[in-house]
Amino acid sequence: MGRRDSNPVTLATVAAATGVSRMTVSNAYSRPDQLSPALRERILATARDLGYSGPDPVGRTLSRGRTGSIGLVSDQPLTQAFIDPAGVQLLYGVAEGCEQRGLGLWLVPQTAGGDTALVRSALVDGFILYCTRSDDQRVDAVRERGLPHVLIDYARDRGGPVVGVDDAGGAHAAAQHLVDLGHRSFGIVMPYVAGATTVADAQGAAERHVVAARLAGWCRAIRASGVDADAVPVAGSDDGSRAAGHRAAGRLLDRAERPTAILALSDLLALGVLDAAAERGIAVPARLSVVGFDDIPEAALATPPLTTVKQPHRRKGSEAVRLLLDSDDDSSVELPVDLTIRASTAPAP
Repeated sequence: MGRRDSNPVTLATVAAATGVSRMTVSNAYSRPDQLSPALRERILATARDLGYSGPDPVGRTLSRGRTGSIGLVSDQPLTQAFIDPAGVQLLYGVAEGCEQRGLGLWLVPQTAGGDTALVRSALVDGFILYCTRSDDQRVDAVRERGLPHVLIDYARDRGGPVVGVDDAGGAHAAAQHLVDLGHRSFGIVMPYVAGATTVADAQGAAERHVVAARLAGWCRAIRASGVDADAVPVAGSDDGSRAAGHRAAGRLLDRAERPTAILALSDLLALGVLDAAAERGIAVPARLSVVGFDDIPEAALATPPLTTVKQPHRRKGSEAVRLLLDSDDDSSVELPVDLTIRASTAPAP
């Protein structure tokens, strides 16, 4: 029969009713391997009978000095984070690292107005921050808390451990591939460069490391081919979705001087470019070559299969967890990328 009086049921109440110490009751919840199965079940049964649900999580956190969880600060709303293929793979890598260490994961999404309340209140032992804007206030909020943190897809000069890939090198390889095929008329589709219509505009508007680095890589190869890279047309997308890539590509493909090759910041945007080309009856790759970046699973299944730069999203996530938990210094990790050539690129028409 459950307890009926108004006195609060505490861990001490359960210990007295069971005839064991408070530490033994605590171990029944937090360290069950320290008790025999019979004793633990007797304690839990008594707790249930008294209406005791277990130690207070906040109190337990304060007493132990750790939470057993890490926070992932994302650049996306939660609803988008679970449908973006590249982001899902990275999340998988982070979750894999947490699972191996027996840790929980606290997701801190992008919120309207850049609110930092979720970062400041998160009960975590450290943070992983993934590809946010350079002026994201949540980065400062993490540092103000004094907790360990690792950055994914940031510039190396931001301070603290960084996990990333050779974005500039991968982008250079993609553009050089098109140059080697004879292309000299280019277009670029990318998000996060509001109002930009040329590469020169986009370079001034780039607020994320991956955007600036990939622009630099593309431009290096294009400029070396004799083309004025600053004047290459850019179509900015509303976000990183396939539909946004479709809308942005339409503005390039409807130009009087249509490019023969389009470079996209991501595979999702590149798939949108393929959609826009198909809608207009522009044959890929006979009349238009398209290159993405990421090598998400959908890239190989596209029509035609997409030429892209492959990067190890899952490993970025697991490496970030490793650095957060194992490294006592500011070491960083740069993972390799590879140009994967498929059927969406061909010699210039």
